[in-house]
Amino acid sequence: IFTFAGPRGVERLQAVAMLDGAMLSTIRASEAAVSTVLDVVRRLEADPSRGLTSTEVERRRALHGFNEFQIAEEEPLWRKYLNQFKDPLIMLLLASAFISVLTQQFDDASSITIAIVIVVTVAFVQEYRSEKSLQALTQLIPPKCHCLRDGVLQEMLARSLVPGDTVYFSLGDRVPADIRLIETVDLEIDESSFTGETTPSCKHTQPQSAAHNSISQLRNIAFMGTFVCSGHGKGVVIGVGEHSEFGSVFKMMQSEESPKTPLQKSMGTLGKQLSFYSLCIISRLVTLSHYISVTSS
Repeated sequence: IFTFAGPRGVERLQAVAMLDGAMLSTIRASEAAVSTVLDVVRRLEADPSRGLTSTEVERRRALHGFNEFQIAEEEPLWRKYLNQFKDPLIMLLLASAFISVLTQQFDDASSITIAIVIVVTVAFVQEYRSEKSLQALTQLIPPKCHCLRDGVLQEMLARSLVPGDTVYFSLGDRVPADIRLIETVDLEIDESSFTGETTPSCKHTQPQSAAHNSISQLRNIAFMGTFVCSGHGKGVVIGVGEHSEFGSVFKMMQSEESPKTPLQKSMGTLGKQLSFYSLCIISRLVTLSHYISVTSS
């Protein structure tokens, strides 16, 4: 428990946190691949023979969090659908449909309404599918793994892993985090879900040259979510959660917007045209009203 008081105490606490973060930072797979096992173990202050202690695990978890992905709380489907109507262009088209009803142009009102419903429904379906794709990605992470802690090999939740943990895996397991391999026996891993390579990757423990540093060429790294299809191995965790290579893909998919369909693009163009024509008509009416008021006076 820290009992620093005053501004200087806060600065000292921040300095300690920054120092811990620098000492226990995660390592990118490309960087770990060109490093020796000893360099990686030293940098992460790992202990492949006994594993981390429970106290050390809690300290590292405070820095890096759990080995999981943050997914926004799911809204009810009806609310997601109604949120599609908040688009300014959709609101403008609704206003146009309402005006058409007032002027008894029912054919125009019906056409605009049908177009709005189609565009909103398509956008809703795209957003829904995108969210389901993100949820499907999380299913690639195994719920449990075999980890060495306090000198004992034990089965535990994969979300509890931290950088520096020593993990064992064998045929039929999914890799629970990004791992720098330190022992392999006829180890082959199916990385098709991550790299797209259909042929299993033969793994080893030797450092690689920087010339062979693409994701699909890293033979001494086991990536989160990949599948062990032959042999067995052991390694040190170098990246967890969103700090893993898999996590980078996950964050990219979260931030990427769904591409617009041709119908949505057409509706967007129509909305802009209606906005332009509406402004022209309003300007014309204001000018005409001003002219009439001036001539009548």
